[in-house]
Amino acid sequence: MELEFFGAAGEVTGSCHILRVGGKTVLLDCGLIQGSRADEERNAQPFPFDAANIDAVVLSHAHLDHCGRLPLLVKRGFRGPIFAHRASCELAAILLADAARLEARDAEYLSRKLGKRIKPLFTEEEAAATVRRFEPRSYRKPFEVTPGVEVRFRDAGHILGSCAVEVKASDAGVERRIVFSGDLGQFDTPILHDPECIQSAHVVLMESTYGNRRHRDRSETEREIGEIIAQAAAHQGNIMIPAFAIGRSQEILYLLGKHYEEWGLERFQVFLDSPMAIEASRVYWNNPQLFDEEATRLRAEKGGMPLLPNLKLTQTPEESIAINRIRSGAIIIAGSGMCNGGRIVHHFKQNIENPDNQVIVVGYMARGSLGRRLVDGAERVRIHGHDYRVRAQIHTVGGLSAHGDQDDLARWYECLEGRPPVYLVHGEESSQAAFADYLGRRNGATVHQARPGETLDLGALPG
Repeated sequence: MELEFFGAAGEVTGSCHILRVGGKTVLLDCGLIQGSRADEERNAQPFPFDAANIDAVVLSHAHLDHCGRLPLLVKRGFRGPIFAHRASCELAAILLADAARLEARDAEYLSRKLGKRIKPLFTEEEAAATVRRFEPRSYRKPFEVTPGVEVRFRDAGHILGSCAVEVKASDAGVERRIVFSGDLGQFDTPILHDPECIQSAHVVLMESTYGNRRHRDRSETEREIGEIIAQAAAHQGNIMIPAFAIGRSQEILYLLGKHYEEWGLERFQVFLDSPMAIEASRVYWNNPQLFDEEATRLRAEKGGMPLLPNLKLTQTPEESIAINRIRSGAIIIAGSGMCNGGRIVHHFKQNIENPDNQVIVVGYMARGSLGRRLVDGAERVRIHGHDYRVRAQIHTVGGLSAHGDQDDLARWYECLEGRPPVYLVHGEESSQAAFADYLGRRNGATVHQARPGETLDLGALPG
């Protein structure tokens, strides 16, 4: 029995880990590498295994950095099942289809630019073939993945359907329990339940995205958003919010609905300008059984979701282009979340040089992304081959992160009896190092920073 670290070891995106038990091989996630052009070019590189020999995949949740290379896996010979929570199956289907369309568009552009045929990473047909391999499961009900590998999903509180994964691995009379955190949400966040406690494990494979920081208090975060909206109203400007289609977009809509009167949002037109986010929002609205108590109560009071009476869902490119004729009073929630593409960059081209406008950054921005350059204070940015002065006000609102901070991560870990050893993944090196030190000092935990290609002998762990 062994666990090999592959993707998101020493970095944030590209989650993928390899579990071998009794001659069977199971992947925990198979995600895209995101960030700079050089980072993303690594997605086309060979896997360190034969895809045809993978017996099954267990997917923690539907974000592309956890599921985005699944079509490549199928394309290269994988023929097994992909186990995920039911809501994750719905959301991943939306994301993979959209990613395939973007791949086709990028390949066509590069083919024209370079004068030779460039193939997309995967096609819509290959994405659809991947979705047909999904095996939906529910929280807290154990199921067999392969002989010797049993899994139970726990609510990770990150996005709808996100899971921390309990694995019971058995071979030759030896049993080991491995817990893979997936991505853990903050405690006390809107819509979703808190990350669920798990009681025991021999080893914990744990994300560390924000292991080196504490988020702002939730009430302070919401107050800050209200102040930014008031500032935009006073300056008669627009507000642009780059947001991930799954998770962040729905949380922002929820907060705007919750504070509709308090923030004077009747003065604005609110646009959800992302076909994918619109589809994902409908998945959220159609799964109220997964909501927490506050969201359940507000949904009942408002007569359903969405909560915003002035929300406009803009599906077509023509509807999106029309938004740019609005010079004042628009709140535009658009993809992509890291500003590396999608409709948000077109809105930046029209709005980012106006000092009356506001940009609210609400999520993680990978190194090399346009969003990261804005967060780091760039005075000029290059979009579609042209330079633009950054005169709009840039606000980084970290308290809305879908990832827990170091206290949230430690709180989740402290549910586990006996303080099992931890291997940190899904974090930049500085974040991993800080969290390893923090968790060690706070709990006396033995914490390792996982590296690509490193292998853990599970049978050698204390029983």
